[in-house]
Amino acid sequence: MDHPEQQAVQPGTALEQLYRWESECPDHPYLHQPVNGELRSYSRGEVAGLARRLAGSLLAQGFAPGTRIGLLAKNSAEWFIVDLAIQLAGMVSVPIFATAGPASIRYICDHAELPLIFLGKLDEPAPQLAAIPDHIATVALPYPGIEARHSWAEFTAAAPYTESPVPAAESLATIIYTSGSTGDPKGVMHSHHSLCWSAAMLVKELGFHAEDRALSYLPLAHITERVYVEYASFFCLSQVWFTESLDTFQTDIQRCAPTLFLSVPRLWTKFQLAILAQVPQKKLSLLLRIPLLKQRVKHKIKAGLGLHKLRQAGSGSAPIAPALLHWFHELDIDICEGWGMTENAAYGTSCYPFCASKIGSIGSSYEGTELRIADNGEIQVRGPCLMQGYYLEPEKTAAAFTADGFLKTGDRGEMDAQGQVRITGRLKEIFKTAKGKYVAPAPIEAKFMANPTIEQVCVTGNKLPQPIALVVLSEAAQQRQAERVKQELEDQLRAINAGLERHQQLDRILICPQAWTTENELLTPTLKVRRHRLEQALRQIIHERYQAPVVWVGAKPGLSPTDA
Repeated sequence: MDHPEQQAVQPGTALEQLYRWESECPDHPYLHQPVNGELRSYSRGEVAGLARRLAGSLLAQGFAPGTRIGLLAKNSAEWFIVDLAIQLAGMVSVPIFATAGPASIRYICDHAELPLIFLGKLDEPAPQLAAIPDHIATVALPYPGIEARHSWAEFTAAAPYTESPVPAAESLATIIYTSGSTGDPKGVMHSHHSLCWSAAMLVKELGFHAEDRALSYLPLAHITERVYVEYASFFCLSQVWFTESLDTFQTDIQRCAPTLFLSVPRLWTKFQLAILAQVPQKKLSLLLRIPLLKQRVKHKIKAGLGLHKLRQAGSGSAPIAPALLHWFHELDIDICEGWGMTENAAYGTSCYPFCASKIGSIGSSYEGTELRIADNGEIQVRGPCLMQGYYLEPEKTAAAFTADGFLKTGDRGEMDAQGQVRITGRLKEIFKTAKGKYVAPAPIEAKFMANPTIEQVCVTGNKLPQPIALVVLSEAAQQRQAERVKQELEDQLRAINAGLERHQQLDRILICPQAWTTENELLTPTLKVRRHRLEQALRQIIHERYQAPVVWVGAKPGLSPTDA
């Protein structure tokens, strides 16, 4: 799959950037990790020095080049350092989501044949650590409460590895296991070139620079954070802050005051709800219409979120409601939606620079790649960003590509004459009702997410006469009077149905008793709904007969549920 455009950019590797830091800017501040409320900061030179010591320890273990080394931890400064050390030692990193369940952890350990795993902060370590086979050595990152065979102090006390190898561009750098929303996770293989080319191009395309600050809190085991935050910082000398815990998130973002902030739809929704809890929509709309007050109000809101220095905001991982983007645009928080996959190093499309008229699309393809819509509506892409394949799964690898080297993404979309792309759903998510009609759920779900009463939604209806919507109410809605919430949802149901074809129209809304989370495994680590698991878990509820258009299937605090 060699194409002329693949030779256009030669960014070098992450390790070549590491060597550059050592010689040109060793004192440049780089990583900032809060520990017990205080910052532990690392300069570029300190990062390089620690990476060399860790590489020395890895090589002292006798592991051969290409050995897979695991990393099971929440984001931290040391995550970056370990990643660089693994590369420096000529080995292959295998990150594991910090929220992964025991079955996924054991599967990855066995499938990748890991001899060693670095362990960091975890929310529920006991069952996760129990899933690691006894023969695998473990190394603890420098945080309390992590039980491991080797300590951070021990591994960083080794003599530093003094050589400065440059890996072959197409040699394997990492195996990133997908979140496994429809089965066992697949190990996506990326070369040094595919990762570094994508990151260097993003820096160029999005205008990242050395004065930028980013907050790293989305999982580094996922491709987006890995390329847009970690690898991008290798090529633009930006500084990166981390969070200490969920409880300190607001303090941590205030301390960082990011200029670059990438999030996912669910967290942007939570930001909106937090603002509305302080300033109800009616009052906010009034304040924004007063010329002497509106700029002050906008600045106060942004400062409250810690986004008062924001230069670029982004959203990815899942579709975001256009109404939410318009709502933030009114506050001068312009969120550029983007699209990408693990298989193309998250280097897909972007709506940057922001333009309100582009809301609802995922933008156009990045420079250096080709994007097309196949006859079945599938979005297909080709370029230097593509994976080498799925680890140890040649049949699945072959099935992922077309004969002419395009990645079959599984996403359905439309592209206009200007190259702007709109996602219309996943090929596998389209379901057939009992009437034999096909329904794409994603566009309908986007309409529901315009309502701040709803925090989560899943439209389903396989073998039902008509589709239905499963929803989880927002925290604010859970405290309101039940009949008012019910009436609002009935009104929204009628409004949505009025704009749908007959076979798409929803019979009812079912309000679920519990949120869908990574802990109950109804969300992937990147906060996508695991549709098959949700439909399986709620099968009896979904297929029950109801008369009312809005039905509570379980009570929530503050509500007086009724099925009338």
